[in-house]
Amino acid sequence: MEFTAEQISALIGGEVDGHPQAIVRDVSKIEEGRPETLTFLANPKYESYIYSTEASVVIVNKTFKPEKAIKATLIRVEDAYRALALLLQMYQESLPKKTGIEQPSFIDKTAQLGDFVYVGAFSYIGEKVTIGNNVQIFPQVYIAMG
Repeated sequence: MEFTAEQISALIGGEVDGHPQAIVRDVSKIEEGRPETLTFLANPKYESYIYSTEASVVIVNKTFKPEKAIKATLIRVEDAYRALALLLQMYQESLPKKTGIEQPSFIDKTAQLGDFVYVGAFSYIGEKVTIGNNVQIFPQVYIAMG
């Protein structure tokens, strides 16, 4: 996937400070930033890295005031941690969801499973358990009444 700083900013309610068309194709830690990656700065102890990172775009708090020139395009937001969490949630929701029941697994005959459920291998779903629609139960999960 490819996004511009402007597109990312629109998703998280930020303001672009730099090049709105800066390209992002991946994410990176601020200290390991590479061109065309997105990173973030929220904790002041990592501030020194913003001046040397090769990341193309950095999400920062609106209150961040650089002490020297920064190569990267900044996206200024109220809360950089929250903005990153929002982006990660959007990404997770965009991924295809598994469906079906992997074997081996155990599902009690009295259990009720909704539509489009995924049950991973080695999972146990006990007596009278109800699983809703679109639920993802990953491998080795135990669910029982109680």
